[in-house]
Amino acid sequence: MQYFGDICIYIKQGRQQIRHQMWRKQLRNRSEEEELIERIRNNDQRAMSELYNQYAGVMTSVCFRYLSQEEDVKDVLQESFICIFTSIGKFHPQHELSLKAWIKKIVVNHSIQYLQKRKRLTFIEQYDTLENDISNEESEEINEVTDDELHKLICQLPDGYRTVLNLFIFEGYSHKQISQMLGINERTSSSQLSRAKRLLSKSITDFIRRKQ
Repeated sequence: MQYFGDICIYIKQGRQQIRHQMWRKQLRNRSEEEELIERIRNNDQRAMSELYNQYAGVMTSVCFRYLSQEEDVKDVLQESFICIFTSIGKFHPQHELSLKAWIKKIVVNHSIQYLQKRKRLTFIEQYDTLENDISNEESEEINEVTDDELHKLICQLPDGYRTVLNLFIFEGYSHKQISQMLGINERTSSSQLSRAKRLLSKSITDFIRRKQ
């Protein structure tokens, strides 16, 4: 019993040490991040390059979820980072989301604005009784496609469907928030999501059949 107790104490100490190491790492990362932000506020070009290199790849993927054309993605990414650099003084780590989440929010908003300016977001005020949930069989089919394949299929959805699907599934927005962002009502948002799921499910099924 004493041996078992010693093991438990050893495990507990090990966990405490790991938590302490993680805490120190988070503090170090936060300190480095705050220093980088301060340098950007002082118009340090090298700091801007560091931030861009750190997040450009991830944010390019975010853009591609909303925009299917590479040239559109480049334009939005450029506009987004200009906004990030000029407004980073408004970012406060103690009161805001993480820096990455704050940057992502700007990129998503610019992607949507880009679509709206080009009148590529059209929503028909049509409500239906389609179920939002996908059947178990359809859910299993999703596991048969890779992330890249799923991304390509999502990109093939109409702009309106794709935008609502991304905002709801990937960004975690509610239908109320989506309706405010896109200037539609909540029922339209829910209907768009339902139709997007059904169309995506059919695309996945057809894609799997072609692979077989």
